[in-house]
Amino acid sequence: MSEQRPTIIVRRVKKVAGGGHHGGSWKVAYADFVTAMMAFFLVMWLMGATTNKERAAISEYFRNPSPLSGKSFSPAPGPAGPGGASTSMIKLGGTMDLPKGESDNPFDKPPGDADQASEEQRKAEEKQRLESLMQALEEAIGKSQALEPFKDQLLLDLTPEGLRIQIVDQQNRPMFDLGGTVLKPYTQTILAELATFINQVPNHISITGHTDVTQYTSNRGYTNWELSAERANAARRALVLGGMHEDKVSRVVGLSSSVLFDKQNPQNPINRRISIVVMTKAAEDALQGEGRLLAPGAPLPDADVAMPNPPVDTTAAVALTAPAAPHTTAEP
Repeated sequence: MSEQRPTIIVRRVKKVAGGGHHGGSWKVAYADFVTAMMAFFLVMWLMGATTNKERAAISEYFRNPSPLSGKSFSPAPGPAGPGGASTSMIKLGGTMDLPKGESDNPFDKPPGDADQASEEQRKAEEKQRLESLMQALEEAIGKSQALEPFKDQLLLDLTPEGLRIQIVDQQNRPMFDLGGTVLKPYTQTILAELATFINQVPNHISITGHTDVTQYTSNRGYTNWELSAERANAARRALVLGGMHEDKVSRVVGLSSSVLFDKQNPQNPINRRISIVVMTKAAEDALQGEGRLLAPGAPLPDADVAMPNPPVDTTAAVALTAPAAPHTTAEP
């Protein structure tokens, strides 16, 4: 019996370079990753480019995509059920909580917010304008040959009602003659210089005259009230002659000695002054509303009535005041 050899079977496997075709599942995974990253960056952009109310409206839109408020084609999750209302007892900014105004688009900004932002911007611009005017005046007082000799008589400060410019008397350099209403030549020069700067801003001004406590005696009943009012009006005329537009004046008033600059020394020459206030828009509106106040109420703000602490050291002015013989004709 011949020896039987086993049959040898050779299996050849053909290998394909690159692994062959396997459906391209990696492309699907990569596309999902890119989509997720795009959505992430879109969310980050929306978070930075929108307000809290707009973000709440966007969030509510995805909860309730219905174009009609209060209705949804598919119930929204949460205890409130379908609709565009907030799910909290406290208003957290759902679409039903947003003031829509005349537009039904929840992404439109409410008119009130726009008006408030515009008003705040106007006030900021006005404050900056008055600060720039004050800085320009301070620089002009230091550089101008006409104003530099009188820098001790020019007091500048910012009040809630506007920029206040006060021209005060000194012992040896009064603005007016004794008991008179005619401006000294150097006072006219000061007002002419101020008129140029006042014209640089659109704000209106208020002019107020003040005296000290020395009484003006006259047989015809002429008092410090009339004197302070006429001096304020003389300052107005000098400003107009200096080039200031006449329609910029909103008020000319005399307060006599009712608002003293130096209350510790009522006869200090610094109490005799002319106050020019470049008013803010709010102060102008309050001034225009004075005629409509028929019942007692809160007093209107007034830069001339609410005097702050003196911005200068009045002790020097008091020291310059030498004892003089009393007079009963008029205050200087």
